[in-house]
Amino acid sequence: MAQGTQTDAAARFAPLRPRLTRIAYRMLGSVADAEDVVQDAFLRWMGADHDAVREPEAFLRRIVTRLCLDHLKSARVRRETYVGPWLPEPLVEDGDEDPDDITLPLMLALERLSPLERAAFLLHDVFGLGFEEVAATIGRDTAACRQLAARARGHVRAARPRYRMDAARGLEIANAFFTASRSGDMGALGAMLAQDVSLHSDGGGKRPATVRPALGFAQVMQVHKALGVLFGKYGSTLLRTCRINGLPGFVTREADGEIQTTALAIEDGRISAIYVMRNPDKLRHLH
Repeated sequence: MAQGTQTDAAARFAPLRPRLTRIAYRMLGSVADAEDVVQDAFLRWMGADHDAVREPEAFLRRIVTRLCLDHLKSARVRRETYVGPWLPEPLVEDGDEDPDDITLPLMLALERLSPLERAAFLLHDVFGLGFEEVAATIGRDTAACRQLAARARGHVRAARPRYRMDAARGLEIANAFFTASRSGDMGALGAMLAQDVSLHSDGGGKRPATVRPALGFAQVMQVHKALGVLFGKYGSTLLRTCRINGLPGFVTREADGEIQTTALAIEDGRISAIYVMRNPDKLRHLH
């Protein structure tokens, strides 16, 4: 390939990379794996016959989706042996907009789908592709893709956000939660929690974390009462408040020197779920 042609091909790929990475991340739940898949797609694009490609974005979307489907086959096996609760890698965002409404609870619901159901749902319901394009992308006929998306929709309906949380208000609650949890102010903390609140902590066997989710107000308060003693003794530094996987939250540096993220699901003004990422392997991209 001539140097000029290579440069042109790379220039055509560059503006598509963020959207392709977003698709890959929604499929895989891993920032690093998504970036690897998109880079693999880039190398395939550079070696393709560009004169035969009428729609580069559709062509690349098919490559990325199929690479993700191949990756998910091995990922599912690895997650069966994962230590403790599994959470997706935290995607930290600063903007006020969330263009696809994929929040962390919905990503967890997607984990329960088959790879093809997940692909059909994401491509059609989230990224707005017609079923003809979905069919061409995942290699199934249109009717089958409609069924895959419908089954997926039924499984994830309860996890889709019922309303959009005001960004500023969400960050206010995140800041208040950080202050109350680190200072040991159990009264202020309890006032923020829903009665059916849950706490999910992913340490991946690398750092201490709850082996099972804490379910209900009493259990979550008990965990934070113990944590409050540790925070008071060893400290916890707030690095930033932000959106994490579409939810308000914050990034901290803990006493062991490691980064941690906390994301909060909020319903009717109260925290309904707390998601804490402690696995250092899933936090590397934030350093």
